[in-house]
Amino acid sequence: MADDYEYYFPCSSSSDLDPDDELIADDGDDDGDDGYAESDGDPSELIDRFVASVITEDTLLLAQKEDLGKVMDLFALSEQHARTLLIYYRWDVERVLEIFEKKGRDMMFLDAGVMIENKGAILASSSGEITCGICFDDVSRDAATVMDCGHYFCDDCWTEHFIVRIKEGQSRRIKCMASNCNAICDEFIVRSLVSKRNPDIADKFDRCLLESYIDDNKRVKWCPSTPHCGNAICVKDDLLCEVECTCGHQFCFSCLLEAHSPCSCLIWDLWSKKCNTESENIKWIVTNTKPCPKCLKSVDKNGGCNLVVCVCGQAFCWLCGGATGREHTWTSITGHSCNRYKNDNTKKKEHTKKNHYRFVHYHDRYKAHTDSLNQESKQRNTLLEKISMSENKESEIKDYSWALNGMSRLFRSRRVLTYTYPFAYYMFGDELFQGELSNKEREMKKNLFEDQQQQLEGNVERLSMNLEKDFQFLTDAKIDEIKMNVLDLSRIVDFLCLQMYKCIEHDLLEPLGNATHQIAPYKSNGVERAPELSIYLDHCAEQGKHVSS
Repeated sequence: MADDYEYYFPCSSSSDLDPDDELIADDGDDDGDDGYAESDGDPSELIDRFVASVITEDTLLLAQKEDLGKVMDLFALSEQHARTLLIYYRWDVERVLEIFEKKGRDMMFLDAGVMIENKGAILASSSGEITCGICFDDVSRDAATVMDCGHYFCDDCWTEHFIVRIKEGQSRRIKCMASNCNAICDEFIVRSLVSKRNPDIADKFDRCLLESYIDDNKRVKWCPSTPHCGNAICVKDDLLCEVECTCGHQFCFSCLLEAHSPCSCLIWDLWSKKCNTESENIKWIVTNTKPCPKCLKSVDKNGGCNLVVCVCGQAFCWLCGGATGREHTWTSITGHSCNRYKNDNTKKKEHTKKNHYRFVHYHDRYKAHTDSLNQESKQRNTLLEKISMSENKESEIKDYSWALNGMSRLFRSRRVLTYTYPFAYYMFGDELFQGELSNKEREMKKNLFEDQQQQLEGNVERLSMNLEKDFQFLTDAKIDEIKMNVLDLSRIVDFLCLQMYKCIEHDLLEPLGNATHQIAPYKSNGVERAPELSIYLDHCAEQGKHVSS
């Protein structure tokens, strides 16, 4: 069947694409299940493949206690001291271990404001009344509190201090009131004193401590779904990844925008803003204006005469864009004629007009593939109906998993193809990489990229065409032919997507040495659906593994 298609495999050998390979190892994300793939191997491989897990409101405390337990065991700390340490180091257990090896235990604790030597004996040994160092009132020992750092003040001053800090949003690290003291106040004392005066603020304090696991943790972020689903995503290793929440929202973990690989976060942000603010304006400009031959500013015509004058003073012919003098009649311009066609290859292309058309070129193709993706997404129900009709007719063919797998592959490859156009717009333009590539290098790499893009585009369209066929009305022989087409094309587009990513990562971005433009890696099975944390931990417990945050 391969002879029927136009494709090639750049920078690869024939062994890279084994015709006996299975089409897709995992299509769990299309079957409405829990997001787990079928696996014939060791179940531990199933656990290790997760790059992220979903933290719900019910499992947030469980997630926090997982990291707290590690630090408590490592340094023999209480839960509150472990929390103080982790909040300071943004819930990065590996970072805590690095600081411990570099600075030692005492210095690490001092930096984080952790005081583990209880100096309450200072207050207990005092007799009679105590003078508060804040309000200077004399109070009984029972009406004063001492922190682990040894500083003590009356309960009223402590309470007021705590409430002010909580209202100011400083709940996670409330420091001692003593001058130049870096110690973090005991959270149990804070909770006890504040709850006596204002239980709502005490609840806010507890909530802030709990949510610090998300707000201060670089490996955990709120799902950016709208309306907000209330879930958070915790990634295990690489922060540059794309994930799907259990609510169904897919997004880039790094920038929280929609999943946009193979565009870098910066490229996608620039493209989104440009599309939102300029696409309609630029289309109107291209349609209704022409650039001045002198200053290149866009000029529109507000009358019937074809002699127009730019604000810079240059007169030019609206029909051909050529510079002219100002003398004219209703039908002609003195000394100027443009009714005859001239093949003028030496005429300088107007820079502004070129940029307008360049953006429209890439935007139109991006929009076309976006529309195709939306239409193909709606065809899943139609495909299921065709499969149902085919299964009910008298036929020897009963397995139509190839059609569902082919549709899944089409979604994934179409999405990759869609985002190659914003990438190409910035990669081969002057906005981001000006001066980093010579004109010769840029043209050579542009040709390499566009050749691969063309191959991917052609085979994606062929896959789409085969899946649109009404095979429920066809003979078994014809269905077998469509099946082989879909299987072949699915393997081809998967391979071409992988090659496209290799080209972008290694041939285009890596030589620039710019970490800003790293992209999320290609996943043959698409954006991974993260399991709920409780399910993930259950699987890890069964395998005797300890989940890493």
